[in-house]
Amino acid sequence: MSNTSQKPSATLSRRQVLQAGALGLGGLSMGDAFRLQAQANTGSTVRTGAEADPAVILIWLPGGPPHMEMYDLKPEAPSEYRGLLNPISTNVSGIEIGEWLPMHAKYADRYTLIRSVAHKFADHGGGHKRFLTGRQPATPVGFVNDAPAVSSIVAKKLEGRDRGVPNYVTGANRGRDGIDVYSFGSAYLGHETHPFVVSGDPSEEGFQIKNLGITSEMSSRIQDRLSLMQGFDRMKRDLEEDRQLGAMDKFHERAFRLLTSPQTREAFDLTREPESLRERYGHHAWGYRALMARRLVEAGVTFVTMVMENPYQSGVDWIKNGTYNWDSHAVNCHLFDDLKARLPIYDQAVTALIEDLYQRGLDRRVMLIVTGEFGRTPKINHQVGTQTGVSQPGRDHWPQAMSMLVCGGGMRTGQVVGSTNSRGEHPQERPLTPNDLWATVYRHLGIDWNESFLDHAGRPMPILPFGEPITEISG
Repeated sequence: MSNTSQKPSATLSRRQVLQAGALGLGGLSMGDAFRLQAQANTGSTVRTGAEADPAVILIWLPGGPPHMEMYDLKPEAPSEYRGLLNPISTNVSGIEIGEWLPMHAKYADRYTLIRSVAHKFADHGGGHKRFLTGRQPATPVGFVNDAPAVSSIVAKKLEGRDRGVPNYVTGANRGRDGIDVYSFGSAYLGHETHPFVVSGDPSEEGFQIKNLGITSEMSSRIQDRLSLMQGFDRMKRDLEEDRQLGAMDKFHERAFRLLTSPQTREAFDLTREPESLRERYGHHAWGYRALMARRLVEAGVTFVTMVMENPYQSGVDWIKNGTYNWDSHAVNCHLFDDLKARLPIYDQAVTALIEDLYQRGLDRRVMLIVTGEFGRTPKINHQVGTQTGVSQPGRDHWPQAMSMLVCGGGMRTGQVVGSTNSRGEHPQERPLTPNDLWATVYRHLGIDWNESFLDHAGRPMPILPFGEPITEISG
């Protein structure tokens, strides 16, 4: 994504429009990206009928959420494994979750927990690459992909689709919004399959979506819907009066339409939602990202990734024994004190999204996935915290077992797929890999994962080298 230190102006020139369309594409304008897409000329197989325009929301929890505190508690395990939290019952008989997820307990009939996914990459970089690409990464560390992220593959397959909004959007904190921060890179598929990046905290007063060219004059306050709408209308009117527009080729015209389309303007305008719903999601970066994800898929975006990493923002005070992401090593944080701060926000945002998808009739068209790159060590360790200087409990990286939440996509819900052994160490029943999840996603999107793309050396690379849809949820 391109950044600029220039002050925004009230009237945008044609050049400024194209610059505003960089959209996190490594410096490419949107017109350039569309040209590259057209040159690639890759088709897609898209579902039609009652479930046309399927979409996916990925809530990404970088660092590795602790399965033993959230979705796979082991109350009968030794104390050094089970930790401090107790399981609580849900509205589905036999399904229990961690006690700090009380709102999850009310909606268990609307989601499925998968407890038996595992892989072999324990480094954050290797774990991100392994999970997000569906491939064994060439190196076990580092975040730069040597194979394209699944989201970029989806963007490639659906590049011919034009709904007046971007096909692929991500949201993350400023400074953490680069393509290679979370292994969202496209490798040999090219920059044209990078996402439209929404950077920053959308709950902040004065939040601006700079990628859309929303200047400070257009939206000095995101709560001021009228000003936002008038700013877009004025930009569109000024641009239409610019004689240079007549010289635009079809690719730049498409970029122009995307920047000024009512669908784009409305999709990102959270002030169109009633205050009661925004409060349900939570006036917080995570809550507003979840709400934005729902608005985007409803508007026609196919793949949305929203990062929920740092809970200590949007007015939530940083605690000395807390940590930025879900990486709950004892040296980083006090596992339970940190979870006591982050899980209530997480609980509210995720369940609001689940509830909203169902209430708006999106539960068949939209598949929701909530996961990180791996789980945490089943056995708790104690170390002196870097920030606190005292011994505190934590869990380390553990790709041998992890839990995730899925819902929507017309799948069967109110169930648990797979299990781990009595200490949460490894899959016991129905062992799965990230590829089985992605095969399920590709089938939902109508994409044949046996098809191939050519890599930089001209070798055919299958979309997914192995994996099968999870039949328990997708039939």
